[in-house]
Amino acid sequence: MDLEDAGVKARFLIRDRGAKYPGLFDALLADAEIQTVLTGVRMPRMNSIIKRWVQSCRHELLDRTLVWNEARLRHTLRGYEAHYNRHRAHQALGQAAPLRPAPDPITESEHITHLDIRRRERLEGNLHEYQYAA
Repeated sequence: MDLEDAGVKARFLIRDRGAKYPGLFDALLADAEIQTVLTGVRMPRMNSIIKRWVQSCRHELLDRTLVWNEARLRHTLRGYEAHYNRHRAHQALGQAAPLRPAPDPITESEHITHLDIRRRERLEGNLHEYQYAA
């Protein structure tokens, strides 16, 4: 619906081969000139990245947020995306964020005992970001 309002048209829908999608689902998409692309057979890792992102978004944000309309949902998801890509530590990236390298470790004992760390709240306090104060 929003895509048509923006003057763009979806051409493809990528989905898994689950039984939750009946044949009528693909027929409706075909009527709208949207081609269904199925993921590979017995390839569980194809959806793993997006499933992990959705799970993180739900647990860290949406389960704690009251979303009352579509505009609010879009605002909330944009804020979470920025947090996820710029501030949230990822174990697979050595505690760095995808769009930010990990900071250099502090090895001097004087700096460790006098750390000045500031917390910034995002999305009405549901997300917290920590930074060294300048």
